[in-house]
Amino acid sequence: MAFPHRDSVQRAVDLLGVLLSDADPEAVARVLRSHGEPDVRLSPSDLAELRTAAVSLREVFAAPDVASAASVLNTLFAEYAGPPRLTDHEEGYGWHLHADAADDGPWGAWLVTSSALGLASLLAERQDVPGGLCASLSCGKPFAHTGGGSPRRFCSARCATRERVAAHRARG
Repeated sequence: MAFPHRDSVQRAVDLLGVLLSDADPEAVARVLRSHGEPDVRLSPSDLAELRTAAVSLREVFAAPDVASAASVLNTLFAEYAGPPRLTDHEEGYGWHLHADAADDGPWGAWLVTSSALGLASLLAERQDVPGGLCASLSCGKPFAHTGGGSPRRFCSARCATRERVAAHRARG
């Protein structure tokens, strides 16, 4: 079965990757556009909201076990989400669930609620943590567990290779 919230989870991972670093507003807007958000204009307060939301969402990826991840997600839902509702506001996307209060609400609440909904669905489907933080000491970016196979430790093949080479060189 294909995971239905894959797009919102990948969008969360991509946004956290730029928001948790010192990325400029245009880098954040580029990620939003690449995930289908047209005509993105972010004010300094929008960017601050998104960064606060990213810090909150990072805790889901940092959770050591499924119960901890579920607890963080439940806390985020209690703080940010309204009643779930179906909407078809995005042309071509079809009916889908939203847990934010309004289609034109604040960026930070949108990021938390849409990402938490996808991550919670992933947790429920897999009965496991929905992601993790890269084990590379020089990285630490979040990544999602959306496929099968063994659990991941790194956000990318590049980080895994860099760590493997460093370990090999350390052995001498």
